[in-house]
Amino acid sequence: MKTGPGRFFEDYRLGEVIAHAVPRTVGAGERALYHALYPARGAVHSSDEFARSVGLAASPLDDLIAFHMVFGKTVPDISLNAVANLGYAEGRWLKPVWPGDTLRAVSEVIGLKETSSGATGLVWVRTRGLDQRGEVVVEYVRWVMVRKRRREVDVPVHVPELAPVVAPETLVVPEGLDFSRYDFALAGERHRWGDYRPGEIIDHVDAVTVEEAEHMLATRLWQNTSKVHFDVGQREDGRRLIYGGHVISLARALSFNGLANAQFIVALNGGAHANPCFAGDTVRAWTEVLDRAEVAAPGVGALRLRLVATRGEAGALRGADGKYLPEVLLDLDYWALVPT
Repeated sequence: MKTGPGRFFEDYRLGEVIAHAVPRTVGAGERALYHALYPARGAVHSSDEFARSVGLAASPLDDLIAFHMVFGKTVPDISLNAVANLGYAEGRWLKPVWPGDTLRAVSEVIGLKETSSGATGLVWVRTRGLDQRGEVVVEYVRWVMVRKRRREVDVPVHVPELAPVVAPETLVVPEGLDFSRYDFALAGERHRWGDYRPGEIIDHVDAVTVEEAEHMLATRLWQNTSKVHFDVGQREDGRRLIYGGHVISLARALSFNGLANAQFIVALNGGAHANPCFAGDTVRAWTEVLDRAEVAAPGVGALRLRLVATRGEAGALRGADGKYLPEVLLDLDYWALVPT
């Protein structure tokens, strides 16, 4: 056979290292499409002049472009036969990605566990995105629920221990970044690091209704080939599942209203796609400030933020039973760099 059906749960081996195809050179075109698909307008990622004013050589590509590109490369090997992408942990952005960089991805299988249904299993992988120099630009752990080819399989069980939060002292600040002369007027808001308090809830006010064509265009842009995003025959309800990363970028872009100065995502502490998103859903976003930390760069501080994408109201996350409310789509815990 010349074609392949993708991997099933029993095809993974603990400790296996998978080099993913195909390397991709990224540029200004990806930036333009990203800003067309999402209402993204962070100043550092929009303007070379603004980026130079904060110590960078030019405007890097949006942090989530690197994430999506690397994620998409892993799909044929990790989640082509996935039922759902369940969560993230221990994510770090280690270097900015610039127009002209070439990205590739490598994953290591770090956990396996059969689910109680017997029809699927959980696969944990640690993925690293590398540039043309072999330097890691982004890394993260994710776990997916993958279909089994047959129920009767013997797979060793190993559930990895994952850190609940990326330690702030390990956050990597882009080389040369200096917010000491930060232009708040050009950035769009006056709020700085000291204006945010742990426990504060920010309703980002705006909303975006997800369209079928847009989410499929976005998923193709990232070269994500997961069947559930395109083929209506993959689900019993005949609906295309929205790629979770599409929801992440929508929520991140919506968070500009209230967090315009959160210029860089530098770590992903944890995340869950709480409920499926489908075309026609109207996505809103709210943020809870979880923590603050100092970093070793002029005028720069870090905020730990919980970003929630929802079809419901700001501040509503879980019910009395402790489970996510049905309207909650995404619960993402991350560190961002802001001016002090």
